Amino acid sequence: MKCQFHSTQELSDFLKDQLLSASETAEILEVSTNRVGHMVRDGKLDTVKEQPKMFLKEVVLEKKKELEQLRKKYRPYDE
Repeated sequence: MKCQFHSTQELSDFLKDQLLSASETAEILEVSTNRVGHMVRDGKLDTVKEQPKMFLKEVVLEKKKELEQLRKKYRPYDE
């Protein structure tokens, strides 16, 4: 994804929309914030900023699809 901003306001709006905190990420992925930390440590989820942990929405949504497929495969009884 390549973006170009013509004003600070455009950049600010983009960041507000595209950056997620660890707790927002946990909510989207339907896991605990501790699990998000483990995923980062294990290299399964990349951060944009380490402290506080920030994530790109696009990356989190891709991970959500992956986790949903794994849940269907390994926990079919949850459906």
